[in-house]
Amino acid sequence: MTIKSFTKYLLILLGSISLLLGIIGLFLPLLPTTPFLLLASFCYFRSSKRLHSWLINNKVFGKHIYNYVTYRAVNKNIKIRALLFLGGSLTISILIIDHLYVDILLIIIGIVVGSHLLLLKTLKPDLN
Repeated sequence: MTIKSFTKYLLILLGSISLLLGIIGLFLPLLPTTPFLLLASFCYFRSSKRLHSWLINNKVFGKHIYNYVTYRAVNKNIKIRALLFLGGSLTISILIIDHLYVDILLIIIGIVVGSHLLLLKTLKPDLN
């Protein structure tokens, strides 16, 4: 096996694991979905045109990945829902976990992720 083919299969494996983690993140509040889906897109783009095309054309999250990568922007409704979900899940986590350092870490994560979401461009209606 050559280094090029080894790298290709390694990227496909990493992309598939990232995709799986991203899908799990849809249902687990503290597991981030978007970074894993973007990593899967990157890995598939570098290793398999077929897998990358499948991911970008996926009816559930393909459009969102494409818009983020192409325009560095998200739909207004997605941005609002993401911020509400982020705030809600972090608030619940802080109330449940009674540990100062974990609470501080969750607040920092909330500020960083929330800032990133707010700094993203909002898609114009014709790009949705």
